[in-house]
Amino acid sequence: MKIAIVFDSSYGHTARLARHVAEGVARVPGAEATLFPVADGPVDWTALAASDAIIFGSPTYNGLISARLKQFMEEATGTAWRPQAWRNKIAAGFTNSGALHGDKLNSLVSLALFAAQHGMIWVGLDLFPGKSPDELNRLGGWLGAMAQSDDAPADVTPPDSDLRTAAYLGQRVADITAQFLKGKA
Repeated sequence: MKIAIVFDSSYGHTARLARHVAEGVARVPGAEATLFPVADGPVDWTALAASDAIIFGSPTYNGLISARLKQFMEEATGTAWRPQAWRNKIAAGFTNSGALHGDKLNSLVSLALFAAQHGMIWVGLDLFPGKSPDELNRLGGWLGAMAQSDDAPADVTPPDSDLRTAAYLGQRVADITAQFLKGKA
């Protein structure tokens, strides 16, 4: 079971989340996560088409996804949307910003809408909002994993609870993808 994690990260915080999403995917037997940082060059469209699920991640800047992830979305029109290469694939998303709220929901809505336009099946979080800074889903996201990073290096922020929430999302996507694939067999 192949799960792609397509993301952008300018300062390393969203990349750290992506690695934790991948760790969560790896908790499910038979699941393999591959990271696709859009800033690293041309996208391997063939590998994405061969994936069983795609998890999208972006920093939230001024209430929007990053320009590089938006460029990826535009490039996907000819390579994935027209041929419906991602139709019926599982999809999910995560985002990070400097503010506690930072309009992260708008980024997740953008990612979910993009997935819907590709005929993908969106997976959100099934976690009630945490009631303390140490609990999973402390920021209360339902549509995907949300994280908040202080103005500090990526090795110290976002906090552990946000990283664990990202890992939980990865594991949830892998579990649901396995169920979906079993049902197709």
